[in-house]
Amino acid sequence: MELIKAIILGIVQGVCEFLPVSSSGHLAITRKLINLNTDTGLLFDIMLHIGTLVAIFVVYKKDVLQLIKEGFTILGLWIRNAFVFIGSIFNKNLKSKIKPVITTPYRRFVMLVIVSTIPTGILGILLKDFIEYASAGALIPGIFLLVTGIELLIADRLKTGEITEENATYKSAGIIGIAQGFATLPGISRSGTTITACLACGFDKTFAVKYSFIMSIPAILGSMVLELKDFTTLDITKADLYSYIVGTIVAAVVGYVCILTMLKIVRGKKFFGFSIYCFIVGTLAIVFSLI
Repeated sequence: MELIKAIILGIVQGVCEFLPVSSSGHLAITRKLINLNTDTGLLFDIMLHIGTLVAIFVVYKKDVLQLIKEGFTILGLWIRNAFVFIGSIFNKNLKSKIKPVITTPYRRFVMLVIVSTIPTGILGILLKDFIEYASAGALIPGIFLLVTGIELLIADRLKTGEITEENATYKSAGIIGIAQGFATLPGISRSGTTITACLACGFDKTFAVKYSFIMSIPAILGSMVLELKDFTTLDITKADLYSYIVGTIVAAVVGYVCILTMLKIVRGKKFFGFSIYCFIVGTLAIVFSLI
């Protein structure tokens, strides 16, 4: 892959992963526009997602580290309680030794993300073949970009809620997870879809953005693990690898800027411009694919 093409795709990934315009759809369309051979697209796509993961870690490093810490604490308490429960079969007095697990907002946050990840993973597996087929052209991403435009119009009209990790329900987490699962389709904006779902569930604006981006971490990591088996079939040159690394760095830097931008956009409910953009690009992609 030429270095300039890797940089272009890195910019597209960094911008479109966090702004509500669909990174997968824009990557598919951009590949067609720059006549990029997609034989090694799988590895590069995953590396681009690593770049955007780095951006999330940098912006939300305190939250991510605390969530990891509380996640291990939850696991430890579950294991401890399991042993106590088994012991209580022989000694009923041990039942009083079982400790409550979800006792802090961050532990609840961890559980919310886990609940959201389950439907996302199921839908990602079920839609995998269709996603690969749809990403090969510009027609289907173009159609789904129109869907994203409609979602953003809805987001602009949703009332602001007050729900945070302290009082969000697992039902809401499941709904948002389903939304993220369908957002794996090229042209459906992951950030736009999940933030719209968060706002529809009554989430606070700032928490909606935070939750949208942090819940993407296990989803992206999961998709990377599923695709690792295909790496051995890819023929990657040193020049390609260099271009991939540069593209990944570009995606991380641009993604960092766009996360901060997205926080301002959601606070001001300024999705209308992005909605119009999605309608225009989606229409052009459909026309381009039919010519």
